[in-house]
Amino acid sequence: MAGKKRAQTDLAVPEAVPASDASRDDAAVAEAPAKKKKLAMERKKQRKEFDKERHRQSAESDAAKPQPPAAEAAAPVNPPPAPAAAGPGLHMNVFRDLASPEASVRGAAAEALVAELREVQKAYEKGARKGEKEAADRDGFSQMEADKDDGLENCAPSVRYAIRRLIRGVSSSREYARQGFALGLTVVLESIRSIRIEAIMKLIPNLLEYSSSMKGPEAKDNLLGRLFGFGAIVRSGRVSRQWTRDKSSPIVKNFVNEVVELSSKKRYLTEPAVAVILDLVKKLPDEAILSEVLEAPGVQDWFNRAADMGDPDALFLALKLQERTSVQKEIFGKLLPYPFSPDNFFVEHHLKSIAACFKESAFCLPRIHSLWLVITEMLVHEAASQNDINTSCGKKHKKNKKASSSEDTKKNLRNFCEVVIEGSLLLSSHDRKHLAFNILLSILPKLSPSAIQVVLSSKVVHGLMDILSNESSWLYNAGKHFLNELASVVSHDNDRRAAVIINLQKYSGGRFDSMTKTKTVKELIGKFQSVEDCLCLVQNLMALFVDEEAVSDEPSDQSQTTDENSEIGPTEEQDPFGHGNVDVLKSWVVNTISCVLKNLKLTSKGNSDSEMVKCIEEKFQVQTEILKFLAVQGLFSASLGTEVTSFELQEKFKWPKNSISTSLRNECIEQLQFLLEDAQKDEALHVASEVKSNDLGYYFMRFINTICNIPSVSLFRTVSGNDDNAFKKLLAIESLLFQEERKAGPGLDSTKMHVMRYLLIQLLLQVLLHPDEYWEAAVDVTICCKKSFPAIAQGDSSSVQESGERGPQESDEDGPEESDEDGSEDSNEEASLEFMDVLVQTFLSILPHASGPVCFSIEQASFSCVL
Repeated sequence: MAGKKRAQTDLAVPEAVPASDASRDDAAVAEAPAKKKKLAMERKKQRKEFDKERHRQSAESDAAKPQPPAAEAAAPVNPPPAPAAAGPGLHMNVFRDLASPEASVRGAAAEALVAELREVQKAYEKGARKGEKEAADRDGFSQMEADKDDGLENCAPSVRYAIRRLIRGVSSSREYARQGFALGLTVVLESIRSIRIEAIMKLIPNLLEYSSSMKGPEAKDNLLGRLFGFGAIVRSGRVSRQWTRDKSSPIVKNFVNEVVELSSKKRYLTEPAVAVILDLVKKLPDEAILSEVLEAPGVQDWFNRAADMGDPDALFLALKLQERTSVQKEIFGKLLPYPFSPDNFFVEHHLKSIAACFKESAFCLPRIHSLWLVITEMLVHEAASQNDINTSCGKKHKKNKKASSSEDTKKNLRNFCEVVIEGSLLLSSHDRKHLAFNILLSILPKLSPSAIQVVLSSKVVHGLMDILSNESSWLYNAGKHFLNELASVVSHDNDRRAAVIINLQKYSGGRFDSMTKTKTVKELIGKFQSVEDCLCLVQNLMALFVDEEAVSDEPSDQSQTTDENSEIGPTEEQDPFGHGNVDVLKSWVVNTISCVLKNLKLTSKGNSDSEMVKCIEEKFQVQTEILKFLAVQGLFSASLGTEVTSFELQEKFKWPKNSISTSLRNECIEQLQFLLEDAQKDEALHVASEVKSNDLGYYFMRFINTICNIPSVSLFRTVSGNDDNAFKKLLAIESLLFQEERKAGPGLDSTKMHVMRYLLIQLLLQVLLHPDEYWEAAVDVTICCKKSFPAIAQGDSSSVQESGERGPQESDEDGPEESDEDGSEDSNEEASLEFMDVLVQTFLSILPHASGPVCFSIEQASFSCVL
C-alpha cells in the first residue's frame, strides 16, 4: 500500500500546501543552523527532507478530504508519462525520467513535458484562469515560484515552475541529468513562445549562483549548469529567430557576451563555450555574424589578448568564424593574418607569434583540442585532393597543373612541423611532446608519401628514439602507440611504407630497431612481398644510398670524419660509428637490398611451364635491379660528376657526392657474389624441372662490359698490371664459353661450360675484392678452360699476347699450352691428367681463403669435371 501511495503522489497533479503547513515550513527553515555555509550536497539533502515533510503533511491533510474520483486515482504508472486525464497539469515523474540513463526515456519525458506545459499554457492564455488557479493551488512549488519577479509574467505558474526546475536540473551532478534536463529546457523554449529569452538569460545565472569564494563540486556544478542552460537556449533556435524578426535587437550580442563572460570563469569552460557560440553561428546569417558576433565587445577583447596569453580556444573560434564568413578585416587581433589565406597563416613568423596558443592546447589531454582538427584540415586539405604521382615507385616524375599547389602544401607542412611540432611542442613538457605525436598521428593517414617524409623529420625521429630507448620513460607507452599506429597507417600502401622506412633509418643511421629495441623497420620491410612491392623498395633504397641529405641531417658529432677515415674504415680505437653513421646507414642499405629477394613471394595460378616461366621472369626482374645497383656502387666510379647516362642501356646511374669507402664497396662485391651464387642454385633447380631459366651471370658480364665502355666511368680503384690482365682474360674467356655453351645446346658439355662460367665470374669479383692475391689462380683457371674446351682457344685473342705479358718465370707453366699451339701433341691420357692436376692445384690454392660463393662454384666445377 505504501508503494501505491508513492506512485499516486508522483503522478498526481500537484496539490496546494495549506497555509498552516507553509508556516511550519518557515519555522523549520528559521530553526535550521545558519552559522556557516553548507556544501552543495548537504543543502540538496536538506531540501529533499523538506520536500518529503511537505508531502507527508499534505497527505495527512488529504486524508480528511473526500477521495478523488477513480479516474484520477487510476493514472498510468509506466513511462513514458502522459498528461493526466483530469485536465491540464504537470506531472512530477517527467522530471525523474529526464535523468534516465536511457536516451529514449529522456526523449519521451521531454516530449511529455512539452505536451503538458503546452496544454497548461494554452488554457492559461485562453483565460481559463479558474482551472489554472486550481492547478496552481494544488502545486505549492508553482505558487511559490510564480510569486517571484522572474520576467515570465506571461507564463502559467506551472510553466514558470518547470523552467526553474529545468534550470536547476542542468546543474545536477547525477549521471545523465544534465543531458536530460538540457533537452527538456531546449524543447520547452522551442515550443512555448510566450517564454522570453531575455528572462531565461537572466534567470540562469540568478538560479545557478557563482562567486569566487565558492569551491568544490558546488561551483563546478553551477558553472556547468550555466553552460548547459546557454546551450539549450541556442539549440532552441529562439535567439536566431528573434534577431531575424528584429535586426535591431541586441539579443545576439548580449547572449555572446554572457557566454564569453562565463568562459572566463574556469579554464575547462572555454572550449565548450566556444562550441555554444559556434552552434549559434550555424543558425545565423552572415550579416548577423559580422555585425553581432564579431562586433560583440566580449569577443573583441578576447581576440586582442588571446595571442599573448596563449588561448587556443580564441584561435579556434577565430578560425571557424573566418571559415564561415571569409571576412577580410583586421578584427582577429594577432590570431589571424591579414589578408587571410592558408599560405599566410602558415608563414613562419606568424606561426611563431601564436606558438603559445598551440602550447596551451595540451591542457585537455588525452583528448585532442578542437583547434587541431581545423589546423590539420587546413594542412592536408589540398594534399589529400591531389594524386602524389611524383613519388610513385618506378616511374619518372611527371609535371602537372597542380605541381605548384603541391609545393605550397609541402612548404606549409614543413613550416608547421619546424615551428610548431619541433620548435615548440617537442622542446617542451611531457604533455606537449605527447600532444605532438598525437597530432602527427592525426595527419599521417591523409598525407602523401612525399609529405610523410616532411613530417618524419630528424627531430621527430630522434625524439621517438629517445623515448623508446628507455622503457622507464614517462612517454614510453605513447611512443609505442605512435609506432604501432604508424605501422598500421602505412601497412597497405607501398609508397607510404617505403617513405616511413627510409626516414626512420635515414635519421637513425640505419639503427632504428636496435636503438628502440623494436622490430618496426624489419616488419615493415617484410611486407614488401610481390614483384611490384620489391621493386618499389629497391628504388627507394637506391635513392637513400645516394642521398647526401642523410649525411647533412645527422646531428651526431661522430658524423664528422675525414676522407681518410672513410677510405680505410674505422680503426680499433675509433667508435664503430665514428664516421657519422654514414657507412652504417649505407651498409644497412646494401644488406637490406640484398635481402629483398628473401621476402619475394611468387604466386602462380598453376604448375604449368608457362606459369613457372612467368615466375622466373618476375624474379629475374628484381634480381637485375639489385645486381645493377651493387655492381655500379661496388665496382665503378664516375670521373665527371655523380650521374652518368648509358645510351645503350637507356638508364641513368648515380653515385653519392662523397666517395664510397673501400669497406662499403667490398660489401657490395660480397653481396654480388652471394646474389650470383643464389642465381646459380636456382638455375640448377630449373634444369631439373626442364624449365628454361634466365642467365643472371651472362647479364652481369654484359652489364660490366657496357659500363666499362662508358668513357667517364672506370673501376673504383686502379688495378695492378697482373690484376688488369687477369680481369681482361676472365671477361674474354667467359664470353667465349657463353657462345660455345649456346652452340652446344643442352647436354653434359653445356653444363660443364656453364659452371665454369660462373666460376670465372666469381674469380673476377674475387680479383677486385682482394688486390694482387687471386690474379695468378684466375689466369690458371682460364688456361684450364682453354685446355678443357679447345674450341674457345681459337677465338681467344689474348693468347697471342700472353707470353709477352707474363714474366719469364711463368714460361714453364705455359709450356703445355705453347706446345699445343705449335702442333706437338701428347697422348690424351697424359693431357687429361696434366689438366686435372693443374686444376686441382689451383682449386686447392684458392679454397683456404675463398668466400662461400667461390667455394660453391669450385665445388660445382669439380663435380662437373669428374663427370
